[in-house]
Amino acid sequence: MSDTIYALASARGQSGVAVIRVSGAKAFESLNKLSDGKKIAYRKAILCKLIRPVSRETLDNAIIIAFNAPHSYTGEDVVEYHVHGGRAIIDGVLTALSEQENHRMAEAGEFTRRAFENGKMDLTEAEAVADLIHAETELQKQQALRQMGGVLSDLYENWRKSIIKILAYVEAELEFPDEDLPVDIIEKIRPQIEELSIEIDNHLNDNRRGERLRDGIHIAIIGAPNAGKSSLVNALARRDVAIVSDIAGTTRDIIEVHLDIGGYPVILSDTAGLRPDQIGASGQDSIESEGIKRALKVAQKADIRVILYDATAQELDSHSYELEKQDNSIAVINKADKKVVLQHPDNPIQISVANNSGIDEFLDDLKNMITEMVGVTDAPSITRERHRAALTACRFSLERCLMAELPELTAEDLRLAARSIGRITGKVDVEDLLDVVFRDFCIGK
Repeated sequence: MSDTIYALASARGQSGVAVIRVSGAKAFESLNKLSDGKKIAYRKAILCKLIRPVSRETLDNAIIIAFNAPHSYTGEDVVEYHVHGGRAIIDGVLTALSEQENHRMAEAGEFTRRAFENGKMDLTEAEAVADLIHAETELQKQQALRQMGGVLSDLYENWRKSIIKILAYVEAELEFPDEDLPVDIIEKIRPQIEELSIEIDNHLNDNRRGERLRDGIHIAIIGAPNAGKSSLVNALARRDVAIVSDIAGTTRDIIEVHLDIGGYPVILSDTAGLRPDQIGASGQDSIESEGIKRALKVAQKADIRVILYDATAQELDSHSYELEKQDNSIAVINKADKKVVLQHPDNPIQISVANNSGIDEFLDDLKNMITEMVGVTDAPSITRERHRAALTACRFSLERCLMAELPELTAEDLRLAARSIGRITGKVDVEDLLDVVFRDFCIGK
């Protein structure tokens, strides 16, 4: 018999109400003891006085909701204790549960893991639960809800069933060669495999929009020293997160700020001023040298680069202009409130962080660029690297099966293709993946 697990399912800290969840074979047995034998109806909220069986002390007056298996989140018997949110009350109820037979504190993600193991959801839906918990923007929430509703699960399961159906024809030719089966089965299934391959290719070629929306779009602000990068970061964050100074080289390390721009999660990086000639310097300047190297590295990896220029500069910074030529870069001239001297061939947007002019126009341009890159579509998007890796493996197996010279090899490649997709949803043995899938969950979920 597996242990009955319990945990605080709401956020820890002082609150009006806290929820403690219990799941397992002895959940109702411990409820009977803590409620002093009060009759509890399934799936109905009941006001109940809780006691600690060992000492008979009163713990709280709580709302109790019981769910009998399999009609619960985990598929097991589940009890939810809605208690007052004081720390003493929460600790008292948790202590009372710890004193019950075969009860133990749940591990992170263990409730959802049991839901998966009991067939209440597949792995993509379980992952969506974690995404929903961690969603910080409206669009992240929408993507997580769609995935939790089964859009990815349905898509992948339909592909897996299609592959299995194709495999069945090949297996029939291998196992029953003397039967009256259609001739040239391999050639007849070829169009189906090619069509399925195209669908998977289209799904893979999505510019990683789902992963970017889930993890955040990385935007690096790049430019020469004193262009106003840190001031712009502070203005966008609406708080002082970066040190601002007229002294060149003030910013030495990468400073990251998490923002919500039009519903899109953004990770904004403030970087050291570009002076590549400083790289390799010794002494105190070696610190700035390291900052410049990190700035260039961040610029190369960023999804979007904001190239910031100083309007009062006598000439265009060549290092910044080289980065501007790369894809997904947007040029901005700062300090437009002062005498504009700088000449730029493309006449980019001009802003002044000092008097907050042009910022809204800049944000609109940035949002449009993000939307073009990550914009939400009706088609479900890949949200994790493990999905992408499994689909890539599936696609490789399908491609190889079309080139196989023997039907036995065709069948084996089709089996591998179906197994690769099955690993995404958990339709095949995925024990080695479970710790990875559930490690980022919080205790109580």
